Amino acid sequence: MSSSKTKKLSDQEVTVIFNNMKTELQSIAQKLGELEAEAEEHKAVVETLSPLSGDRKCFRLVGGVLVERTVKDVLPALTTNHAGIRNVMDQLVGQYKKKEEEFVAFQKEHNIRVVTKT
Repeated sequence: MSSSKTKKLSDQEVTVIFNNMKTELQSIAQKLGELEAEAEEHKAVVETLSPLSGDRKCFRLVGGVLVERTVKDVLPALTTNHAGIRNVMDQLVGQYKKKEEEFVAFQKEHNIRVVTKT
């Protein structure tokens, strides 16, 4: 006996759930935007350092401390970080799409229409 499925939600409960789902989607989208900016920064630095000699001095910010390294030390780490950021972004996009589908299904199930003021 699934009482939670058969139980009718009140208008207030539907509104709270709707707003929570909407907020969750917005937070995922915001995180994606932040990661996109960080990925673009990594890409720009990789493109800048790639043509340089491996023995050339460069500086890297590690934990708030600027450290001196060589291009051959920094470039592999940057490339790995960039790939990691892209991987996390792909996972977040998948989460976003899943949450969005749930959101749309919830809207249809409870006959919710968003009215925009113009």
